[in-house]
Parts: sequence; structure tokens; C-alpha cells
Amino acid sequence: MVRSRLVFGLPKNDRDRRVPFPDSVAQSLKEHAEKYDPLSVTLPWEDPFSDEQVTVPLIFTTTRRGTIKRATFDGKSWRPAVEAAGIVPTRATGMHALRHFYALALLDAGESIKALASYLGHSDPGFTLRVYTHLMPASEERTRRAIDDLSSEDGNRHPADLRVARVAATRKWTR
Repeated sequence: MVRSRLVFGLPKNDRDRRVPFPDSVAQSLKEHAEKYDPLSVTLPWEDPFSDEQVTVPLIFTTTRRGTIKRATFDGKSWRPAVEAAGIVPTRATGMHALRHFYALALLDAGESIKALASYLGHSDPGFTLRVYTHLMPASEERTRRAIDDLSSEDGNRHPADLRVARVAATRKWTR
């Protein structure tokens, strides 16, 4: 929304974002698009009074096949869902919480800060680290698993063990 009018434009800071998603998400989107035909919408690009118009097929629309406005979605869909889950609607439980949930899920899975910064549209991975450090999981158990996993129960060498062996073979080790 710009000056109370809908426009198309890049997200915050005019940054294009490329975010990988799994085949399961692609399949869900495909099934949704087959069930509900995308709606082609033409709007101005960034300036509501611009002559530059862009037509985009929208995958998600209102029940009346219109564009979804943030305030309407928040009041009619998001907040009722949050309340139904037994959560008190606050700024911290708003739609932006999904961004933090996404960041937490990637950090917990071991994604790098650099990759996360790119997905979130941050130009400085240091900023991402400062914002999300408190969400990074404790690493003691992951450290234990990493060392335990150097060899599997059947005695086969783990790929990490082979990498260590290759590094060791390229250096002279002294005691």
C-alpha cells in the first residue's frame, strides 16, 4: 500500500529475494493453483499515480477473488487463528513472527548466517547475526553428535572422517 492504494513493488529496501523451497512446497502451490485459478491483477509499479502498469498472476486471493490487503488479512484471518491457538495477539505474535519462525527453523537446521541473511534480504550478515543470535540453538549436543558421527555403528567411516584424513594427508603433523 502506498498512499492508501495498492501497488506492486519489491519488498522492503527494494531488494529482490530468491529463497529456495522444497519440492513439497512447490507441490502444495501447484495443487492450490490447480484448485483455484490464479487471478491476473494489473496495478501500478511502486507509485500509485505512475503510468507504468504491471500484470501479475496472484496465487492467493480473497474469497471474492480480490487482492489480499494486509490489514484485512490480519484482522479476519491471522488474529483469529492466533487466538484459536490460545495465543494472545500482540505485535510479537503478528505476521512478522513468521519471518522469525522461518529464521529459527533454518538456524536450527544448521543453515549459515550468510545464507539466512541473503534469504531475509539483509545486505550485512553481521546484522542478521546480531538480530538472530538469541535464536541460535545451543550447540553442545550438536558438538557431541558431530564427534560421535565420525564413525557409524557398523564401523564405516563417516564422510567427515574422510575429509579429516584428506587434510591430514596434505600436512606434516608433529607432536
